[in-house]
Amino acid sequence: RLVESGGGLVQFGGSLRLSCAASGFSFSSYTIAWHRQGPGKERERVAVITSVGGITTDPDSVKGRFTISRDNAKNTAFLQMNSLKPEDTAVYYCNVPQLGYWGQGTQVTVSS
Repeated sequence: RLVESGGGLVQFGGSLRLSCAASGFSFSSYTIAWHRQGPGKERERVAVITSVGGITTDPDSVKGRFTISRDNAKNTAFLQMNSLKPEDTAVYYCNVPQLGYWGQGTQVTVSS
């Protein structure tokens, strides 16, 4: 099971830290990904962190602003989002690609 939290309403230029709490599987053994789906848009992958900490940040639009991390002792992954823009408004999901697990999502809304 994956449970996201930390979303909310933030002003342009603000920051949020999303959390993804995992349970029911060996969290430290798996790659974790964050995805987002904005209004009227396709779901897109935002960032990935492997079990050994290798990181990929996907869209150029978030590079340098979003940082993925994990705390295996707490079975939790994080997405630190800085310098937020209105176009970052979306529902953010965490995912375990190898298991096909998805969380329920957390809404992030950035006002201009």
